[in-house]
Amino acid sequence: MTVIRARNASVAAAPPAAPRKEDQSLYRFEMLYEGATWRAWADTPAELLEALIPEYLTLETPRDRAAARIRLALRLQVRMQASLAMAPELEECTAEQRAVLLGSRETPPTARQWDAPVPLVLVSTFYHPEGRLPRPEGPEGALVWIDPGDAWSLLMSLHQAGVIHVNVRTDMMLPAPEPDGERDGGN
Repeated sequence: MTVIRARNASVAAAPPAAPRKEDQSLYRFEMLYEGATWRAWADTPAELLEALIPEYLTLETPRDRAAARIRLALRLQVRMQASLAMAPELEECTAEQRAVLLGSRETPPTARQWDAPVPLVLVSTFYHPEGRLPRPEGPEGALVWIDPGDAWSLLMSLHQAGVIHVNVRTDMMLPAPEPDGERDGGN
C-alpha cells in the first residue's frame, strides 16, 4: 500500500504528470488537498487518506482508524465553519443562529432545523442513524455534512464540501471502491 505525494504546481503552471507504478500503470485516485497546494495519488481510499492523516495506514485497529477519521472531520469542521462564518451573510442570521455558528464544537450543535443564510457544518457520526442526536433538517445547501464513517465516505464528503478534490480514473471504475469495513469503528 502506498500513496505518492507531490507539491502542486502554481496556478500558472501545468499540473505535474501523474506518477506511474513499477508496472507503469497509473494510480486509480488523484486528490488535490491543502488548498490545492498538494496532490496525492493512490489505488485505494485508505491509501489516499494517508495523505490527510499521516500514518493512517499504520494504525493497528479499525477503532484507531475510525478515531483518526473523526479527529480529522472535527478539525476540518471547525476550519470550514470559521471560514463560512466570515461571510457577510452572518449579519443576516438571528442571534440564535449566530450562537450556533460561532459556538464551541466541544459538543455537536443540536439544531433541529437549519435555514440560516450561512451553512452549518456537521460531522455525521454524532447524528442519527449513527449517533445519538437527532439529525437536523434544512433546505439544500444549508447543511454541510462530513462523514468519517469509512475512508471513502470521508473523502467523498470532503470532496462534496469543496475541501479536497478527488479524481477517479474512469477506466478503473469497475468494480466500485471497496469499503474498508470500518463504518462506525466496527470490525
